[in-house]
Amino acid sequence: MDKKEIRFKRAQNKTRNYIFVVGGVMSGVGKGITASSIAQILQARGLSVTAMKIDPYINVDAGTMNPTEHGEVFVLGDGLETDQDMGNYERFLNIDIPGINYMTTGSVYRDVIEKERSGGYKGRNVEVVPDIPLEVISRFEKAAEAADADVVIVEIGGTVGEYQGVLFLEAIRMMKARAPEHVAVVMVSYLPVPGSVGEMKTKPTQTAVRALNSAGVFADFIVARGPLPLDEKRKDKIAQFCNVKREHIISAPDVASVYDVPLNFEKDNFSKHLCEVLHLPCTKESDISAWGRFVQKTKKPKHAVTIAVVGKYFSSGDFILSDVYLSVLEAIKYSAYSLNAKPIIRYFSSLDFEKDPKKLNVLSEVDGILVPGGFGTTGIDGILATITYARTKKIPYFGICYGMQLAVIEYARNVLKMKDAHTVEINPKTPFPLIDVMETQRDNVKTQNLGGTMRLGEYPAHLKKGTIAAAAYKKTEISERHRHRYEVNNTYVERITEGGVIFSGASPTGDLMEILELPKTTHPYFVATQFHPEFHARPLAPHPLFTAFLAAALTQQS
Repeated sequence: MDKKEIRFKRAQNKTRNYIFVVGGVMSGVGKGITASSIAQILQARGLSVTAMKIDPYINVDAGTMNPTEHGEVFVLGDGLETDQDMGNYERFLNIDIPGINYMTTGSVYRDVIEKERSGGYKGRNVEVVPDIPLEVISRFEKAAEAADADVVIVEIGGTVGEYQGVLFLEAIRMMKARAPEHVAVVMVSYLPVPGSVGEMKTKPTQTAVRALNSAGVFADFIVARGPLPLDEKRKDKIAQFCNVKREHIISAPDVASVYDVPLNFEKDNFSKHLCEVLHLPCTKESDISAWGRFVQKTKKPKHAVTIAVVGKYFSSGDFILSDVYLSVLEAIKYSAYSLNAKPIIRYFSSLDFEKDPKKLNVLSEVDGILVPGGFGTTGIDGILATITYARTKKIPYFGICYGMQLAVIEYARNVLKMKDAHTVEINPKTPFPLIDVMETQRDNVKTQNLGGTMRLGEYPAHLKKGTIAAAAYKKTEISERHRHRYEVNNTYVERITEGGVIFSGASPTGDLMEILELPKTTHPYFVATQFHPEFHARPLAPHPLFTAFLAAALTQQS
């Protein structure tokens, strides 16, 4: 028996433990950060931890959802388009998570139906219960084995009491009945403090717990979210009416940063209590020092740096929806903190610059400009004007995906005098199709086969020595995550290069331009990538390109 087989047998015989995180009272209560923080504090005790997310949508994945409705689409290394909470898990655990750790109602039903059609159920009657919950459970187990995890944290999307989540609660009930000593349930519930009343109210949480109980699932822990810390009276009340041990009620008040949450949890010995409930061998003392050092960096940085993020999707009625670019914003923070700087991020909708170009002057107040990814025509002229402003005013610029494609168009129009140059995504009849659909994507675009068909996931690239990109990475072979259908048209690469642009990164075969930059003799920092570097940025490992951009922005101040 070789070593691989031995490891596989060990993995099969290993006891798996599951912690389910459900939400009560309202959405947006912080389940994702709670799940991520639980994963972090258990990892700090030396346990092998992985995390999963269930979204109660009929969508098979998150790729076709409107970002202004659902938030950022986070792309995993294997190419699956997922909910933004998967990004939180990767960032808090500092690991790559595979696609098996994410599921939607749509993906579960699809697989059950495909199994039935191929004879996988051997002709028996296939029913919603128990076959859908059993498929869900099988995915939990596969994810646990793939990660060889001691503990699997599973976040259930939505709020307890919603019809969409019933089958997932049934899966929890079945698992709890099968192995109660290896399953724990954490309810994250909101305790409001109505201004007109002036005291924290527990009744909504009591109601949510009863809704959970009606599904045959009982909370082992309650994470009490609210604007203020939980007082002793409220803790006693929740313990009495929700049948939860007093020491299992964890106070989770609003904090300065989501990265304070794991440290806050440990004030209530959360990891110790979880280990006790699951009978885990948590003999190792919690070592959260590395995380603590990162958090300390966020408290009193010596400098401040102001970054403008100019995007297409910020506007949501009268509100700014920053979750659309969550990974980008977090990546900026990590690199800023690593440079001992406080990031001041200002959000701008490109539509505003499109409607009133005079508003571009506000960008003179920032130290750097970042244009994130996007699709379609909305706000494009505003982004092109932004890029022109950054290039001509010598303000450090960082473009991502669409931010690179539009940088090529802007440079060609205004420097190379290629009038009406464009991307065929917007103008199929442009005389200069600088950005064209990838050959592998032509049929998908033509037939509108849009779900999960883009160039997705991790791909390698080669960097030119002596470039800004190579200096940032400190190596010439890299691997980054992608999400696009269009690319720089190779027909024009030579002409663009002769005009002063450096394509400092390309695919190993040299036919896909991955990184664009302008020489430092032309601009202090003008870099753009076809890939999405933000998906690799983590609190304990900032992304080198973001760090180089932030360093240039700090230099810009002086």
